[in-house]
Amino acid sequence: MTEPLRADNLPNSGPAAVESITTETVVEYIDGLAAFLGGTANVIMQLSLRPVGRGVLESTVDSGKVTLHPIKRLRTTLSYLAVALMGSEQERAHYRDAVNESHRPVRSTSTSPVEYNAFDPTLQLWVAACLYWGIDDLYTRMHGPMDPDVAEAFYQYCARLGTTLQMRPDMWPANRAEFQRYWDENLTERGIEPALRDYFNDLIDLKMLPRPIRFTFARLQRFFVTGLLPTHLRNEMRMTWTERDQRRFDRLLRTISAVHTRLPRQLRMFPINAYLFDVRRRIRLGKPLV
Repeated sequence: MTEPLRADNLPNSGPAAVESITTETVVEYIDGLAAFLGGTANVIMQLSLRPVGRGVLESTVDSGKVTLHPIKRLRTTLSYLAVALMGSEQERAHYRDAVNESHRPVRSTSTSPVEYNAFDPTLQLWVAACLYWGIDDLYTRMHGPMDPDVAEAFYQYCARLGTTLQMRPDMWPANRAEFQRYWDENLTERGIEPALRDYFNDLIDLKMLPRPIRFTFARLQRFFVTGLLPTHLRNEMRMTWTERDQRRFDRLLRTISAVHTRLPRQLRMFPINAYLFDVRRRIRLGKPLV
């Protein structure tokens, strides 16, 4: 396990550390492999808020459906993470405009069982909270906890996960303690309806990919998703998880971390850095971002 991040690793320590994490220094805390491994579990958390889940199930924007275009969906999702965390203000504005155009048709109809609108900032707050929670959870599992001052600084910075779209800055809980209260209160209210459970199981089992890929990776993906889901949502998915599974999972993460942290920084950031490069290339060439 690597040495936990400390405030003395930053130009400043204590409360001033909050101002020390910038788009230039955040790369120290970005782990591309973790984003890749935790992606499906995080999607389940996001869509467990029923309006978000229904927005995905009922969406008429076929170009953005993971079941139809899995590679493109992976690109646009990780590109959003890359731009939100490491992009300039101008790059974030470009990506916001592109996502907004894709989101315009995503709204409930008279036949929808719940009202939703992809521009609703309260829904975006939940999605951003899931993204932050997933990053922090996997970082802690793989590298140990950050120094409290660094953890607070990184948390404040991660408001960009929501403000890159329509979430207002004042909606982001003021500090990590308030975030934990928001997370605990809201997570207990989340559920997974049968239609979403079927959708998630297809995602987990990689049903949208060619058979050789499913055969090679689906079982491992299910193990990771089950291990990373909060207990409440794991139960909602009707998944089983034993103490032996937890020990195996912890050993696997420690092994991955021991190897991964010895790689050069650019390799540790892959594929997040590659997707950021691709976004910048697309902006320069005037190509679609999503």
